Amino acid sequence: MFIVNGKEIENSDGILLEKYINENGFKKERIAVEINGVIIKKSDYSNYVINKGDNIIIVSFVGGG
Repeated sequence: MFIVNGKEIENSDGILLEKYINENGFKKERIAVEINGVIIKKSDYSNYVINKGDNIIIVSFVGGG
């Protein structure tokens, strides 16, 4: 189990961050990701394996005025 934006996610430990992002409708170009208090570079999304207990915050950027 890990947490994304305050929601517990079960049975997905060990997947790549990039796969989680793609499968959950996030657009890589329009988000920022923090895991356990550390900002993750976009270039590292395809290498980061989500671990049990990770606390992930995904922020989407929205244009407008």
